[in-house]
This record gives sequence, C-alpha cells and structure tokens, in this order.
Amino acid sequence: MTDEHAPAVLDIYRHGIATGDATFETEPPTWARFTATRLPEHRWVAVDHTAADRVLGWVACTPVSDRCVYAGVVEHSVYVHPDARGRGVGRLLLHRLIDSTEQAGIWTIQSGVFPENTASLALHHACGFRTIGVRERLGRHHDRWRDVILIERRSPTIT
Repeated sequence: MTDEHAPAVLDIYRHGIATGDATFETEPPTWARFTATRLPEHRWVAVDHTAADRVLGWVACTPVSDRCVYAGVVEHSVYVHPDARGRGVGRLLLHRLIDSTEQAGIWTIQSGVFPENTASLALHHACGFRTIGVRERLGRHHDRWRDVILIERRSPTIT
C-alpha cells in the first residue's frame, strides 16, 4: 500500500463505514492520519491488474500498545470493495498480513468485529482466527450501544 492507493483505500473504507457494521468510525481519516497510524510494513492492497489496477481491498494493522511486552501484538482491519466481495479478496489479504507479521516475529493479530458483521466473522474464522469473547455495550454508535466480538489469531510458529 502506497500513497498512490490513497483515494481507493479511503473510498473502500468509506463504503465499509456506510454499512454501519464495520467500524465505530463515521468518516475515514485523512490519508496522513491513516498512514501515520498503520504499520508501513504490514499494509497491503489487493489490485486487479486486468481492470486498470483497480484496488479491490486492503488490510492494515496498528500496534496495540507502545509497551515493549506487547511488541508482538497488532490490531488489524480488512476491507473489501462491495463489488469485489465473495471473490476471495479478504482471504488473500489476511493471508498476506499473516505472512508479513509472522516474518516480523508478531505472534498475535487481533481485532474487534460487530456481531452483525457475519461475513467478516466467517472470513476470520476460516483464516485461523478464534473468538475470544464479547465486549458487551462497548460503545455507542448511531445512537445505540454496540457489542464487539474480540477475535485473535495466535501464530503457531512464533514461540
């Protein structure tokens, strides 16, 4: 993922926000904020080279803490353009993230998913993530309390 992908990445994020079930965010950040908060070595786009290099989806992660004991734990997001859903793009992106994080010695990838986002939960479980628990009424979103399912993938190779 590079600066040239910025418009497409933020547009895909905007589509995800519009569903109401992808994030607590209500607007995508600026590109400067986006890139400042995501780890540059662990952000990827899926590009359709047969369609003018159209970005189909993206995955990126952030450290969960700046404390050294959490150096091997990241929180991630994965978003797929509505026109590309159901084509394996999310799976491809998650596998790429898993590969890059394991090569860097990261042992845990985690995220929070709204229970209503069943497609995301199914994708993550298919890619080796497990449900840790439910954080009930974690935050208010569009004037209602939302639960968040905490998921994680622990690397079987990083010990």
